Amino acid sequence: MGNRLIDLQHITKIYDGHPVLDDLNLYFNENEFLTLLGPSGCGKTTTLRILGGFETPDQGRVIFNGQDITHLPPNKRQLNTVFQKYALFTHMNIAENIAFGLKISGKSKAYIDDKIKYALKLVNLDGYEKRMPDSLSGGQQQRIAIARAIVNEPKILLLDEPLGALDLKLRQEMQYELIRMKNELGITFIYVTHDQEEALTMSDTIVVMNQGYIQQIGTPEDIYNEPTNAFVADFIGDSNIFPGTMVEDKVVRIFDRIFPCVDVGFGCNTPVDVVIRPEDVELGAPGQGTVDGVVSHLIFKGVHYEMEVTACGREWLVQSTKMYPVGEQVSIHVDPFNIQIMNKPESEDEEAVVLDV
Repeated sequence: MGNRLIDLQHITKIYDGHPVLDDLNLYFNENEFLTLLGPSGCGKTTTLRILGGFETPDQGRVIFNGQDITHLPPNKRQLNTVFQKYALFTHMNIAENIAFGLKISGKSKAYIDDKIKYALKLVNLDGYEKRMPDSLSGGQQQRIAIARAIVNEPKILLLDEPLGALDLKLRQEMQYELIRMKNELGITFIYVTHDQEEALTMSDTIVVMNQGYIQQIGTPEDIYNEPTNAFVADFIGDSNIFPGTMVEDKVVRIFDRIFPCVDVGFGCNTPVDVVIRPEDVELGAPGQGTVDGVVSHLIFKGVHYEMEVTACGREWLVQSTKMYPVGEQVSIHVDPFNIQIMNKPESEDEEAVVLDV
């Protein structure tokens, strides 16, 4: 990663007496693909709008390359925003749409023509200069919106759920396109989504947000494999989250059954949350594992089977390439390394500890 490019310092934003962001501190590095991920209303789009200059924080500062830009209007910032709604000018052809920002800044015709060709090549739409927006598919329109942002040579590209309106296959294609563009252009991408799969696929760094607070910052691998709390574990991928008791180091009790684990430092007889990913639940013949149960639900997902197993009065979500039919008696085994132990939060909306990365 490059140098630190943007610093959000103690950002607070309040709407109708309700804090959407509460003393948020976050920084972004040069040439990084950073994703703000969280459910609707968690503050991620407000964070992006404050970065873009479309909102002003009630408290705090936005520092860009050492300069305070908190009150600088959007057109004076070295960043461009691509929204979910493409906002192309319908009465202009593609070339005119892409050239719009460059004309305003008084660039020469030769420079502009050159840039249009370069941007269209970058988004794989060579030769589309004379086409009108309404003749393009949703995916093509989104590429033009990205091309229009890129020609202004921003240091940072802000993307607000830009693939949300596309169908699944097109979205996956655009994810790879965006990664390729980011690598070719060497600019910082700051991406907002509520889609965990999108975040895991594309990002160098993921910032998980909830209720105006940062819950965890880390690489996709960190966030998936080492979630810091039950909210992150539940939001990123599928999880079994059970109440448990840490009996002592490396021993946890779940539903009155003892499971060996690898976690230490939680004390003795401490209430904890236990997270087990569905792909880490191993099924076998009754009596072979720690707990016996019965398969209550089965779906074929293409790559694997997804099953629900009722054991100890609770449903366990299981993903396996081996199929066990509904009604079959099975046992459950979990490797100690695949059991994640977490402290229970003091209250429902306890603020997460923000870690510097």
